[in-house]
Amino acid sequence: MFTKLIEKLQNGAYTTLETTPAHAAKFSSIISTLESLELDTLVDGFTTTDNPLAKLKYNSLFAAKMLQDRFQKPVIATMSMRDRNIIALQSDLLGANEVNIRAILALTGDPAKMSDQPNAKGVFEGDSSLLLDIISCFNSSIDYAGKPFLLPPETIYPFAVVNSYAKNPKTLQKKIHKKISKGAIGIITQPVYDLQNAKLLIELTKEVNLAHPNKQDATLILGLFPITKLRTAQFLASHVPGINVPQIWLDKLRAANAVSAEEEFKVGFKLSKNLFKQIKAIHPKIHLMTANQFGLAKQILE
Repeated sequence: MFTKLIEKLQNGAYTTLETTPAHAAKFSSIISTLESLELDTLVDGFTTTDNPLAKLKYNSLFAAKMLQDRFQKPVIATMSMRDRNIIALQSDLLGANEVNIRAILALTGDPAKMSDQPNAKGVFEGDSSLLLDIISCFNSSIDYAGKPFLLPPETIYPFAVVNSYAKNPKTLQKKIHKKISKGAIGIITQPVYDLQNAKLLIELTKEVNLAHPNKQDATLILGLFPITKLRTAQFLASHVPGINVPQIWLDKLRAANAVSAEEEFKVGFKLSKNLFKQIKAIHPKIHLMTANQFGLAKQILE
């Protein structure tokens, strides 16, 4: 299962779809929606998020297990450094490993002060680099303290994230370099909204890979988040660091918003769908994020 996913990532077309578990005691409703839309036939795998914005959600590892069992497609489970110390991180990795949850997206995590849980405190023994180091140890059959396992874990496939935009491209390149040097095999970007931005990220990653001739190349995976509302575009442009929404998107959505909600959706969808097609033509390694708007995801993917 994972061998096929990595083969597609490195040598073919690759598409994953993000799922965000709900603030609920069951994940099955999301699985039912994905099944009814037959989205599993349009992607190579899924991801599960881990309490994004520090808001309480269903556990990402359990969600990954349920998705993987239902669709027999690999799932990349997110693990945040915010909520676990190094003992809990390693324990969760061991448990997940036996039930074949072996692709892990390492995140530092949003600050606990954003949480909806009163007085929640972040752990933050390190950033996502620490989790990548732990995975590297596990893949060498030792724990983070250097102690050999009685029974070694199966191979874990580490993924990481990077911003999609910076005023100084060298800043992005340094971040990509850091993630690759820690062993990440896939680097997922924040959403991109401009083809030239995408091309720059591709070139920066190529340069970093060339600087690591003795390591297996890491693959850049371009994140896409369709925008169908002006308020979403304005929020991303104004409040989310590391993302650049072009002025032309804002202008077109503003003009459409003045006409009607239907026109606003139509214009936003067209912009998003065209970008998806353009990126797929030059670099068919895409991670689609839709905040669980799975009907929209299907329209983009079809």
